[in-house]
Amino acid sequence: MSKKLIDISHVTKSFGENVVLDDLSLYVRENEFLTLLGPSGCGKTTLLRILGGFESPDSGSIIFEGKDISNLAPNKRPLNTVFQKYALFTHMNIADNIAFGLKIKGKSDSYIKDKISYALKLVNLDGFEERMPDSLSGGQQQRIAIARAIVNEPKVLLLDEPLGALDLKLRQDMQYELIRLKNELGITFIYVTHDQEEALTMSDTIVVMNQGYIQQIGTPEDIYNEPQNAFVADFIGESNIISALMVKDKVVKILGVDFPCVDEGFGVNKPVDAVIRPEDVELVTPDRGLLHGVVTHLIFKGVHYEMEVEANNFSWLVQSTEMYPVGTYVGIEVDPFNIQIMKKPESEDEEAVIYEE
Repeated sequence: MSKKLIDISHVTKSFGENVVLDDLSLYVRENEFLTLLGPSGCGKTTLLRILGGFESPDSGSIIFEGKDISNLAPNKRPLNTVFQKYALFTHMNIADNIAFGLKIKGKSDSYIKDKISYALKLVNLDGFEERMPDSLSGGQQQRIAIARAIVNEPKVLLLDEPLGALDLKLRQDMQYELIRLKNELGITFIYVTHDQEEALTMSDTIVVMNQGYIQQIGTPEDIYNEPQNAFVADFIGESNIISALMVKDKVVKILGVDFPCVDEGFGVNKPVDAVIRPEDVELVTPDRGLLHGVVTHLIFKGVHYEMEVEANNFSWLVQSTEMYPVGTYVGIEVDPFNIQIMKKPESEDEEAVIYEE
């Protein structure tokens, strides 16, 4: 396990009456690709700006390798930020853009030349030194912005939705490039996005945020397969979230029918939420299903069919490689391991769960 690099401790930030971060604590490990994921307004970009030194917390501290950097100016921090808007200097060629930070630091011409060449190779833009930013595509400009950050040899690279302006194919290509760069450079990436697929694809660790709180921290697999609350289950991919009753250990009543599951410790006859991913709903012949329903909608998505099945007054979302035409009567089965049980929030305040390590 790599060592702790950054300790974000009890950080609170408000803008007027609006509390954006509420007593938030989190740590980041060396060489980790950590993603801050959440909807617009959840506080993720504010947290990144506090890390970069562009905002100051109202309270709390940012500890970097044991040193409090909360009051350091951005250029004094061992971090570099890559923004969504690229922020390239349009009047400078690519070499001068990349060299900007190095010149400020007073590095020698030969050092700067070597670093420019190295950075352009890393981002697969060899020979672009003399080009001007406006002659480059969006993806190429983003690579230059990353190259400019890399040459400063930061211990941490902060990336604020850097792929948001790119089209889907280019975004996917750049995701793989960022993973490659992180592995080659051995630096820590802290990445902000609202794109769940992007977070699942690239991250070692995902921090799901909402309303200024951390909802869950975990690996992509943990976050997807074991969501800790309904917000996470709903935000990370699509889910069937159903009010249910935990009859006893390993038995949950869903829509009036007892389903075997693997969860324990919820008590007897306790209201819970059951989460079942669309790909985990198995459609079978009516005589084999615990529930029976009818297919009401069908869409072909390329790798699978997406269907809605009306059963026991609930519209199930189902994804399957097998196609069942609209109007087909089907049975529904779910493997016990694929039913995720969660406690129901007892109040609206509790819906914004405060994550505790």
